[in-house]
Amino acid sequence: MSSPTLPFLEPIEDLRARLADVESQEQVGSPSTEAGSLRQELEKTIQDVFASLTPYQRCQLARHPERPYTLAYLHGIFSDFTELHGDRRFGDDPAIVAGFALFDGEPVAVIGHQKGRDTAEKLRRNFGMPRPEGYRKALRIMRLAARFKRPIITFVDTPGAYPGIDAEERGQAEAIAFNLVEMAALPVPVIVIVTGEGGSGGALALGIGDRVFMLEHAVYSVISPEGCAAILWKDQARASDAAQALRLTAEDLKGLGVIDDILPEPLGGAHMDAGAMAETVADTIRSHLKPLRKLKPDVLIQRRYKKFRAMGMFLDR
Repeated sequence: MSSPTLPFLEPIEDLRARLADVESQEQVGSPSTEAGSLRQELEKTIQDVFASLTPYQRCQLARHPERPYTLAYLHGIFSDFTELHGDRRFGDDPAIVAGFALFDGEPVAVIGHQKGRDTAEKLRRNFGMPRPEGYRKALRIMRLAARFKRPIITFVDTPGAYPGIDAEERGQAEAIAFNLVEMAALPVPVIVIVTGEGGSGGALALGIGDRVFMLEHAVYSVISPEGCAAILWKDQARASDAAQALRLTAEDLKGLGVIDDILPEPLGGAHMDAGAMAETVADTIRSHLKPLRKLKPDVLIQRRYKKFRAMGMFLDR
């Protein structure tokens, strides 16, 4: 898939293109040692680049157009997925994918943000920015899951909730706030995985869980670096400074106690090997879901409440 290359990834993409060209020639000619040396050079270049990523570069990587989205994990991890549509109040929102599936043969509810790949799908999915009906659809599925005692898995990847006039008219803030209240009291296990961008309340509306994980190069923040720079310094060009101050990387958030653990990505990012990334996510869900299933509903709710009340660090000056 052809896509714009991030400046710091250009040396990697150049080597990938050269390697692909050499490999294609080997198929019709005699094998050469050039491909092997290029693979070694590519691996070393990736290691060098990724050893010194800045917070803003991680933010850009989290937005990579080839990064796997919710549907990729759905097809790679779950079986027998049945998608449900509509919030029973206004309509359906394609920016949220929700339904029921089987995980290791056990029924679960799966909900996540979905961005688009091509222009038409991006417009249909509204670039992964849900409207109120999207969050109300998600809540409808969560309530069904609670009724039938099915665990809930959510995948978070959104720039934020859609801020358009139509969304505000239909109660965007109320829909997000209501999800926070309802998710805190769900009597079934909830596992949250931030796979790309975790943008503000639009992400948090699917982010209240018993276990919260982030992919290694995902980000999670109350505002985008560009938006923060525009507010603080009236200059979006200072987005890199804002990203540093926001503490939005997985390492930062684990240190602050906002997330439980970090899921390592394949060398070069999740988009380099979506299959391997899906296996890592599946292993994580598997290892944490079993003990959560053993907890009684009242214990789950109490632990979840304490978990989120304990977040935050305060300094006396």
